[in-house]
Amino acid sequence: MTTLTRKRDIEHWDAEDVEAWEAGGKDIARRNLIWSVFAEHIGFSVWSIWSVMVLFMPTDVFHIDPAGKFFLGAVPTLVGGFMRIPYTVLTAKFGGRNWTIVSALLLLIPALLTLYFINQPGTSYTTFLVVSAFAGLGGGNFSSSMSNINVFYPQRLKGWALGMNAGGGNIGVPVVQLIGLAVIATLGNHYGNASVVCAVYLVLIVVAATGAALFMDNVKNQKADLSYMLKALRVPQSWAIAFLYIGTFGSFIGYSFAFGQVLQITFK
Repeated sequence: MTTLTRKRDIEHWDAEDVEAWEAGGKDIARRNLIWSVFAEHIGFSVWSIWSVMVLFMPTDVFHIDPAGKFFLGAVPTLVGGFMRIPYTVLTAKFGGRNWTIVSALLLLIPALLTLYFINQPGTSYTTFLVVSAFAGLGGGNFSSSMSNINVFYPQRLKGWALGMNAGGGNIGVPVVQLIGLAVIATLGNHYGNASVVCAVYLVLIVVAATGAALFMDNVKNQKADLSYMLKALRVPQSWAIAFLYIGTFGSFIGYSFAFGQVLQITFK
């Protein structure tokens, strides 16, 4: 179960093997869960970073009305939703550790683009839309993280593990907003101060990628097939669960993103 090489590759993993689980498997699973949660948490924060950036974009400086700012927050949500489809199978193809490193480092793209363009108030609205779309990369991290942790835990513990993984990641949305509000409360909402928020996440992205490299593992006998998603579409229960998901997670993420728009009234 736990045949590891120096490259942190596990050749065979059977979470249902109780003896191997108690002999050290649960420690490996916990270690991977901790860093998976952290990386996913940062992904959610970057995914929703534009719900914070708009607070630093006064209309008289950036010439973007509230509707335009709302769209800047909505575009990453749309892109992130689509990114979850390929991200679901990439941990099986490249390994959970490897893909967590890559997906974390990919967050540097939206973070650096946001850092640069938030300080360029003369930038066109179209450019801001493109920059905000890159934040959608953070939305894909959720599905790859969940599919990876699903492999590490036995059926009797999957609910707890996946709940911790999902919950710890989702909290990244309000955390980035709290950081943004803390910056506004201490430094003001001048657009230059938005750089502080971006800088915080640039550091955290590097920490997430480094932690994944040092402490996570690849499971070599993991498999994934996108064709199963198409098969699931033919199952009526899949649609019912999908609508429940929209009503729960969809409401959470939607209201969280919209929260930034409501705050515009306060910091206008």
